[in-house]
Amino acid sequence: MELQELKQESLSQIEACENLADLQQLRVLYLGKKGPIQEVMKSMKDLPKEERPAFGQQVNAIKSLILEAIDEKKAVLEVKEMEEGLEKEKIDITLNGYEARLGNLHPLVLVQQELEDLFVGLGYTVAEGPEVELDLYNFERANIPKNHPARDMQDTFYIDAQTLLRSHTTAIQTRMLEQFAPQVPVKVICPGKVYRRDDDDATHSHQFTQCEGLVVGEHITLADLKGTLEFMAKKMFGEKRVIRFRPSYFQFTEPSVEVDVSCHICGGKGCPVCKGTGWIEILGAGLVHPNVLEMAGYDSKKYSGFAFGVGIERIAMLKYGIDDIRHFYTNDVRFLKTFTRFE
Repeated sequence: MELQELKQESLSQIEACENLADLQQLRVLYLGKKGPIQEVMKSMKDLPKEERPAFGQQVNAIKSLILEAIDEKKAVLEVKEMEEGLEKEKIDITLNGYEARLGNLHPLVLVQQELEDLFVGLGYTVAEGPEVELDLYNFERANIPKNHPARDMQDTFYIDAQTLLRSHTTAIQTRMLEQFAPQVPVKVICPGKVYRRDDDDATHSHQFTQCEGLVVGEHITLADLKGTLEFMAKKMFGEKRVIRFRPSYFQFTEPSVEVDVSCHICGGKGCPVCKGTGWIEILGAGLVHPNVLEMAGYDSKKYSGFAFGVGIERIAMLKYGIDDIRHFYTNDVRFLKTFTRFE
């Protein structure tokens, strides 16, 4: 092929090229190892020596023209492809955007935070402890020695003879007593998960959440306990609520009481929620047993205290009208979304 013919043909094809892929093929076609430029360069050996320099200059000049034309065309095609891409991918900002699906707080978290805020406002400290607990703090320091029949009431998950999944947040209280002794006052609330070998049904679960409170100081009486719990009941269920104490028995309090609140549905008149009694049981409480104080390092003749424990699920079920404890753990988004308005 004549040099001028090669020049005209290559420049014409480069000019007519419409995309970068075809342009790359033209680069290989004309400038590759098997292309016409290389073939022409190989033919130089057949020319007389005096003609070779001029011929080589001509070939290099055409090669430079082709390279320059390819680079210019590449710049044009890149701009063209970018504009076409922008046209295809452009966003109509007048369209409605996608609604972000946000989560919301779990009802148990809502109740726990409400209790924490309430008691922090009364000067309490929020205390935490390990869920994998020692028998020492879960039972012995709570006045439940080894072989005591009360241990059977707990149906505990044991890991080994000395280690278990805590069966009540009283274990946090006994740790706090040991930590603070002999200082007073002690005012803590202890929220957290607990574990018992219960069969799951509408009102029971092998895992649930408690919030226990503890106050230790001088001259602490049942009147202090009742005033505190009545304040809590009014804040959680409404200002018209009243509470009553019924005698009971717990190993770590003496005397011990069960605490009922007047039904927030019927106002104490009797309804299916309160089973016609006008009262709903909400928690257990009492004055801290002298043995518990002594084991922690307090003089039980000088100091006294009260403790109470409430189930977070119990409060949430009453507060929000939930009929099955399993709703809290099945992660049904329809159920959880109903609590957005309570945040």
